[in-house]
Amino acid sequence: MRKTRAKNRRPIPDPRYRDEMVSKFVNNLMVSGKKSTAYGIFYGAMDIIESRTEQSGVEVFKAALANVMPGVEVKSRRVGGATFQVPTEVKPKRREGLGIRWIIRYAKSRNGKSMEEKLAAELMAAAKGEGGAVKKKDDTHRMAEANKAFSHFRF
Repeated sequence: MRKTRAKNRRPIPDPRYRDEMVSKFVNNLMVSGKKSTAYGIFYGAMDIIESRTEQSGVEVFKAALANVMPGVEVKSRRVGGATFQVPTEVKPKRREGLGIRWIIRYAKSRNGKSMEEKLAAELMAAAKGEGGAVKKKDDTHRMAEANKAFSHFRF
């Protein structure tokens, strides 16, 4: 191997909450390099959450992310001409990335007026253990459970 592995860089904490996870989320939410717009959407969603619930917006966000991050997933593995769905544990960085992407994807597909409202609704639903992103995690876990017999093909 000639090249060294890329160093893991830590994101700069966001201005309002001083939290790196919020920065990661905003970076995933950003479209076409418009970070200030992404921050506006995220902070707007936090304000909506704080007005509708009596909790801090960041606490709801963290609870939602914790409910969405998957523990296991299935990976395709070819063994002797057949392809098996092999359940594997998800590494911590990938767990965060999948959770963030799923929340954003299902927030975008929601019915609502603005992205702020859609994101707030998806985060509140995920914090309660419902919504599209939590369903996706449950489906992933169910698929891994169904294919537990192939776990000896783990790589």
